[in-house]
Parts: sequence; structure tokens; C-alpha cells
Amino acid sequence: MENSRENSQAVKTSWKEQKAKLKLKFPSLTDSDLHFEEGKKDIMLRRVETKLGKSKEEFSQILTSL
Repeated sequence: MENSRENSQAVKTSWKEQKAKLKLKFPSLTDSDLHFEEGKKDIMLRRVETKLGKSKEEFSQILTSL
């Protein structure tokens, strides 16, 4: 159980860092655009991809390069 909590915290920390880098790279993105809710990751990713005019593959590459 503790390991699960640690993993969850690591993912949140990682997302906070990625979110900050995305906002620097794409100033048009807002906190609202990048708001992550458990179980709704795909919805958030589609929203950002649409706003940036990027395909799923292009946005995946952007995230990987951060």
C-alpha cells in the first residue's frame, strides 16, 4: 500500500514538472488546460492536443522531450 502511495506521489510530482515545462514552451496553455484528474488523463491530453493543433503522436513526442 505504501508503495502505491509513493508511486502516486511520484507521478504527481512528475506531472507538476512537465506541466511547468509545457507552460514555458507553450504560453497559451493554462492551468485549466493542464488540470489532471485521476481517470481522466485521456480527456486532458485530447484537450491540450486540440488547443496546440498537435496529433497524439506529436504531443507524445513533445512530452517525451521535456
